[in-house]
Amino acid sequence: MSNNREAYKTKLLAELTRHVGRARAVPMTQLYRAVFGKDYRDKINDTRKLRDLVTELRHEGVPIMSYAAKDAGGYYLAAASSELVDYCDRLKRQALKKLAIVSKIKNTNLPTLLGQLTLELEKLNDGYTKRN
Repeated sequence: MSNNREAYKTKLLAELTRHVGRARAVPMTQLYRAVFGKDYRDKINDTRKLRDLVTELRHEGVPIMSYAAKDAGGYYLAAASSELVDYCDRLKRQALKKLAIVSKIKNTNLPTLLGQLTLELEKLNDGYTKRN
């Protein structure tokens, strides 16, 4: 896949431009088929390739949203700023829930953990800035 990574990202983005707004979300099966030209065999292992491409595009700033429900779900591009805000708020809630678990495991409170993470991020950012 690495040789064709950019081509797959282009296909993924092209397909997602047909799915703007949550009401037009595309299911994973359909999106996988559009990008790779075949059906996946193993839902977890095979679709990881697609999820990695989505993550990479998100890191590049592409507003790829997703949602999951018992009877539906899929990926889509944000149609309005409200969709983007709602999605980002959901990601922040998920992150805070996970950090709350980390704080309990480390036997510290969440604000203290967040302070430690801020210092770690500052160090990472300083190192990144010095390299570039």
